[in-house]
Amino acid sequence: MQTKSKLLLAVTLMLLGLTAATIINVSLNFRQYSIDNAIEKSRMAATIVKDGLTAHMLNGMMDKREYFLNEISHNNEIKSLWLSRSDNVIKQYGEGFNNETIRDAIDTQVLSSGKMAQKITETTGKITLRVTIPYNATHNSATINCLSCHDVQQGDTLGAISMEFDISDMRSSGMMTILKILGINLLFIVVFLSLINHYVSPYLKLFTNLQEGIKKAHSGNFTHRFKTTISGEEKSIISHMNILFSKMQETFGDIKHNLSTFIPQGCVSSSDPLYEAKTIIGELSDIYKFKKTIELDSSKEMVYSRIIDVLKIKYDIQNFAFYEIGNVLHTRRLVYISNGESICFESVDKNALECRAHRTKSDVISTEFVNLCQTCNAKELKHLCIPFSINADASLVISITAKTNAEIGRINSKIASIKNYLEAAKPVIESKILMEKLRDTSLRDGMTGLYNRRFLEEFIDQV
Repeated sequence: MQTKSKLLLAVTLMLLGLTAATIINVSLNFRQYSIDNAIEKSRMAATIVKDGLTAHMLNGMMDKREYFLNEISHNNEIKSLWLSRSDNVIKQYGEGFNNETIRDAIDTQVLSSGKMAQKITETTGKITLRVTIPYNATHNSATINCLSCHDVQQGDTLGAISMEFDISDMRSSGMMTILKILGINLLFIVVFLSLINHYVSPYLKLFTNLQEGIKKAHSGNFTHRFKTTISGEEKSIISHMNILFSKMQETFGDIKHNLSTFIPQGCVSSSDPLYEAKTIIGELSDIYKFKKTIELDSSKEMVYSRIIDVLKIKYDIQNFAFYEIGNVLHTRRLVYISNGESICFESVDKNALECRAHRTKSDVISTEFVNLCQTCNAKELKHLCIPFSINADASLVISITAKTNAEIGRINSKIASIKNYLEAAKPVIESKILMEKLRDTSLRDGMTGLYNRRFLEEFIDQV
C-alpha cells in the first residue's frame, strides 16, 4: 500500500472513530436526558396531586377527588396514573376507589421503603417509563401538618402515586439527531480528506520520488533526477539534490574509468560504482603490498613461493601445480604441486608445446568441452590451466584441479584477479631471470663456455 493510501486510511479511521464516539455519547446523553425529563415531570405531577388532595381534604371534598384525579391522568404526557394507600390510611379511611389500590410489587416496595422507584420497559415500537413516588407524613406548622388528619408518625408513608409515561418519541428524536450528526460528520470527513489529498499529495509524491532516488543511489546509480510541483524552499532543496547527484555521478564515473586503467575490466563484476571502486582500490592495495614484498626477495624461487601463498590463502585454491616453461628449449619444470602427482603426461615436461594452455596462450577450462586437453589424465577431476608469459625466454602455467563444476566456476571468476598478481610479479621475475643469466655468464668463459676461475672460487667457498 502506498504512503498516500495509508495516510488517508489512517485519517479516515480516526475520524470515523471520533464520529462513532460522538454518536454513542450523544445517544447515551439524549436517552438519559429524556428519562430525567420524564422523572421531573412525574415529580411535578406528584406534587400537584398531593397539593390537590390536601386541598380537597381541608375543604371536606374528598368524595369529589376522583374527578380531579381523572383530569390529571388524561394529560397527554401521562399514559396512566393511580394511587395506592398504605395500611395505616386504609385502617383510618378505608380502601378507597378502584384507582387507589396496590397493583404490583413496585407499589408494595415503595410503600414499605418510602423511597421513589422507577422502571423502563422497552419493546420494538414503544418505550414506557414507570415512576412510583411515595407520600411521607410531614409536620410543618408553616404549611401542612399531615399528623393533624392522619393517625401516623412523622415520616411514615401515607401512600404512593404511580405514573406511566410514553417516551417512545425519545427514540425517534434521538435517531434523527444521530442521523444529523452522522451526516455532518461524514460531510466533514469528505471535505477534510479532500483538503488532505490536495495539500499533502505533492509532498507524498516528493517523498516517493526521494525514496526512489535514494534507493537507486544505494546501488550506486546517481542518474535519478528529483521532481516536484511544490514551490519555495522545497523546490530549492530538490534543485540542490539534483546538482549533488550529478556531481556524484560524474565523480564516481571518472573514478571508475581511472581505476580501470590499473585493473582490467572483468576483475570486479558489480553495477554499483561505489562497491566497484572500493573493491578495485582494495585489490590495488593488496597488489601493491605484494609487489613491494617480492621486490625485496632474493631469488626467483622465493617470488614463486609468494605467488603460491597468494593462490592458497587469498583465493582458497588447494589443488594446483605451478610450472615454469623455458620458451627456447620448450621444456617444462615443476615448481610446486599440492597433491604430489601431476595430471599431465610426462611427455609434456620434455615438450611444453604439448601443453594446450602454453601453446594457445589461452585459458583452458575442462568444462567447456569434453576431453579438451588431450595431454592430461584428469579422470574424474575438473581442471583449469592459466598460461602467463614472462618474456621471450620464460613462461608460467598454473594447473588447477577441482572435484565439482561449481568450484571450477568459482576459480574461473578469479582468473582475471590472479593474472593481476602475475602481472605485478612479471617485472620482478624477469629481473631475477636476467640476474641469473648475468651471474651464469660471469661464471663461464666467453669463448669456450666452460666454468672459469670465479666459479671454482665460489664453489670452493661453498664446500
